[in-house]
Amino acid sequence: MSAHALPDGSRSPNGACRFEILEGVSSLGQRYDGFLLDQWGVLHDGANAYPGAIEALSALRQAGKKIVILSNSGRRGSENETLLARMGFARSLYDVIVSAGDDARDAILKGEFDFEPGATCFLLSRDGENHLADGLGLEITGDIGEADFIFNLSMDPPHQSVAGWMPTLAEAAKRGLLMICGNPDYVRVAPDGTLLEAPGAVARAYEKLGGTVAYHGKPYRRIYQTCLEIMRLPKHQVIAIGDSLDHDVTGARHCGIDSALVAGGIHHGEFAWHAGKPQAESCSRLFETAAISPDFVVPAFRW
Repeated sequence: MSAHALPDGSRSPNGACRFEILEGVSSLGQRYDGFLLDQWGVLHDGANAYPGAIEALSALRQAGKKIVILSNSGRRGSENETLLARMGFARSLYDVIVSAGDDARDAILKGEFDFEPGATCFLLSRDGENHLADGLGLEITGDIGEADFIFNLSMDPPHQSVAGWMPTLAEAAKRGLLMICGNPDYVRVAPDGTLLEAPGAVARAYEKLGGTVAYHGKPYRRIYQTCLEIMRLPKHQVIAIGDSLDHDVTGARHCGIDSALVAGGIHHGEFAWHAGKPQAESCSRLFETAAISPDFVVPAFRW
């Protein structure tokens, strides 16, 4: 056991990482009334629900918990509902889905960006995933030279990649175009466990070219404020559960709520594992390197 990670979760004498490793989320159901749940890497792998995830969600719901699924998806919440339903997550198991894409859409509708109604938009998305731009009064173009801004929503590796989009990004940066990023995730977990590029990696590459990016989703405050307004609970009664230190844990910390990291997600390979649990020493090393620690660590989202 690490000197920095005590069994009872108390802070170590030198004030380093403070976290508690749990078997599952059942004890969190006794401590919190509101749950902000990531979906990809926590509830499912993009194709199938993770073992025990539906049962854990059902148990929280039966205990009367408020549940908001907070996703960095560039799809609208209604599209995410359809995706979850296909994997067996009944609509009754959560209150609402709040997506990064919806957060970006809301900001456009409220006029938070410096472009006029009817602006011309260049979409970066999977084929057929352009519904987020519907009803915004935008003109869609396939020519970056005609665009007023870039809307970065989704990607389909390896057919779409940061490298493949670099010429387009370079031209956009030269023109000084704003990129609105409706999915800040750098990577996502594929069904086979491999990590694939995600739109946040495109946004980061654009910034390195000198481009300006307006991020929407985790870890940014705007989307958390929306979720807390929906829940109507004091912050100390709410916990965020996700698999990303950069997005889920950092976002929760900035918002002032507790967090639990699902170790079996994108950070799986960075932990030492024994008997199906991440070992405390490897947790401490990772959290100290990242300069941030969750309040709890669970192997998976299970009861």
